[in-house]
Amino acid sequence: MNRIAPKSLARLTAALGLVGLAALLSLSCRAATNAASIPAPARTALTIAGCQVFPPDNPWNTDISTYPVHPDSVSFVNSIGADKPLHPDFGTVYEGAPNGIPYVVVRGDQPKVPVTFRYADESDPGPYPIPDDAPIEGGPQSDGDRHILVIDADNCTLYELFHSYKSADGWEAGSGAIFDLTSNKLRPMGWTSCDAAGLPIFPGLARYDEVAAGSIDHALRFTVHRSQRGYILPATHFASRSDDPSRPPMGLRFRLNADYDISGFPPQAKTILTALKRYGMIVADNGGDWFISGTPDPRWNDDDLNTLKRVKGSDFEAVDTGPIVH
Repeated sequence: MNRIAPKSLARLTAALGLVGLAALLSLSCRAATNAASIPAPARTALTIAGCQVFPPDNPWNTDISTYPVHPDSVSFVNSIGADKPLHPDFGTVYEGAPNGIPYVVVRGDQPKVPVTFRYADESDPGPYPIPDDAPIEGGPQSDGDRHILVIDADNCTLYELFHSYKSADGWEAGSGAIFDLTSNKLRPMGWTSCDAAGLPIFPGLARYDEVAAGSIDHALRFTVHRSQRGYILPATHFASRSDDPSRPPMGLRFRLNADYDISGFPPQAKTILTALKRYGMIVADNGGDWFISGTPDPRWNDDDLNTLKRVKGSDFEAVDTGPIVH
């Protein structure tokens, strides 16, 4: 995850006026002019351990199936790769470790431990309620992003760490972010989180229990190899030096084309594709092109998930959810 500071204080100050709107619907001026023609969507929200994962009107939980297509949609798709496949970056096991980004649920009395951050200036200070045996992305021996996600079920609070390692008295991490799951509050403008975009990770993960229940009612998180130096709220941070306007900014949202035929896909894949038509997916970090995220689970059917690779970049369109902040 790269960290590039925002271009100017003046632009950040201008962006602050957009926070309230973004937290509600994250609509752009162009979308607002079409608001009268957009029917109000049903509002639902992901829940975990009795906690709603952000309010129903949060961007993650917003149905964008009728939002206007972004005017630069074709350029964005071509930049990422129109012929490249959708890639499920989760499943059962990969290279001997759980495949995906894990999480753990704790109670409110879980002891909090200190965390030392490499990027302390854009991290929420600890302590964090991290169990000694908290699952780490890629496993304890991983040299990757090593995310740790912890949900305090009694206080409905999400704690996330990037590049996490156990220390003598607590943990060391690249960055850390704390999210009140009852609030639409964003990160400060220009701040990263444990994702390059400054977004929470957990609400963008495909979970097996959701798919088994037959419905994913939120957007998914995905990555692109090359992004531009800009972001769209609710993202608050960019991670690129490129001013190429054809590259996607952090926070850009895509949806699967409404007329894409998903009838021939197996059940797990079909549920995911249905969510991508209704809620779409949000550019959250630099990584593999069209890589969507989920939690590891031995109950995933990897053959089923691999059928998602039939879907190509050209089967998606970018939607207009707000102006790009540079």
